[in-house]
Amino acid sequence: MSDVMIKVNDNGPLRITGKVEMVDSLGNRFETKESFILCRCGLSNQKPFCDLTHKGKFESAPRA
Repeated sequence: MSDVMIKVNDNGPLRITGKVEMVDSLGNRFETKESFILCRCGLSNQKPFCDLTHKGKFESAPRA
């Protein structure tokens, strides 16, 4: 099993844990962390990271 996990939170962001390197579309690297949360709703003021702006404004609960 992989050392990386991506959790899709109901009505919220994606939580990524494990050794992951994240880069933007130009190849610029974001600070490497063992865990981070990515915006899924598009409302965050800190994109691509979640700032909890979605609370009460976003609904999505996909199942694998």
